[in-house]
Amino acid sequence: MEKILFVKLENGATLEVRAAEELALKVGDICVFNRDFYEDLGEVVRELDAPSMTSRVEELPQVTRKAGNSELAAANENYRKARNAMPTVQHWIDQLDLKMNPVNAHYSLDCKLLTVQFCADGRVDFRELVKELSRALSTRIELRQIGVRDETGIFGGIAVCGRPLCCSSFMKEFNSINVRMAKEQDLALTPSSISGVCGRLKCCLKFEHEGYLELAKEMPRKGEMCDTPAGKGKITDRNLLTRKVVVTFETGVSKSFALDEISLLNERRGGENRRSGHNDKGNDKGNGNENHSGGKGGDHHKKHSGKNGNGTQK
Repeated sequence: MEKILFVKLENGATLEVRAAEELALKVGDICVFNRDFYEDLGEVVRELDAPSMTSRVEELPQVTRKAGNSELAAANENYRKARNAMPTVQHWIDQLDLKMNPVNAHYSLDCKLLTVQFCADGRVDFRELVKELSRALSTRIELRQIGVRDETGIFGGIAVCGRPLCCSSFMKEFNSINVRMAKEQDLALTPSSISGVCGRLKCCLKFEHEGYLELAKEMPRKGEMCDTPAGKGKITDRNLLTRKVVVTFETGVSKSFALDEISLLNERRGGENRRSGHNDKGNDKGNGNENHSGGKGGDHHKKHSGKNGNGTQK
């Protein structure tokens, strides 16, 4: 009996592998696997019920063993070699005048393959680069284009909250995030408010989304009319965390009230008072729902080349 594991490599790339139950691998373990013509190792992120990248389990790379001290020592040496290879990569990018930014390099455990990850605004014809790197480094080369979220997770940084970036500290994979999550949390839809260091939507929008939906169930929506100790007015703002609303009166004066100080004047569809807080899921129908999911299996294209560098870009 085999189980399917989601594995993360040292360079941030991820893949699915299959492992025998007898290996007793668990989350956090480092395992060695065979893939195509080379051997590599990675960290187990989670166990999957079924493969998502192929319909046949037999097509997945096979885990051979749990990594021991010798494999970990070899991986550390390969990490040093990969860093030393980066100046050569940059040299040939400059020589060929390619519009691409190399992010990192990764040697497989047996050093039969060097994978170089890079960022670029569009697609890049790197066939000549593959040939030159194969000659210079005497190994097979794979170039993989990654997105800005992946690049930010590799380099790391400090978020606006003052803590290290989630993608570089504890996140193992990226979740799909959309603008509607920000709207349902009553956030200003300005790029500076909802965008992270990478320029994409903040990952924490996903973390806090369910909590805000629960809080919103007991809160009235903006634009509803209500009665307050100071008279009737329209709700123009609300704070889901403090459970307070801002009411604007006909005079133009605005005042803040706690939720239990107001009573709504109009009723929900179906006769329920809006104060009951049931979320109207159809309220945002038609709102922007464009996904920003630059996950590890995101926008990349790659190429394998032997020492002779032959092949065509897909």
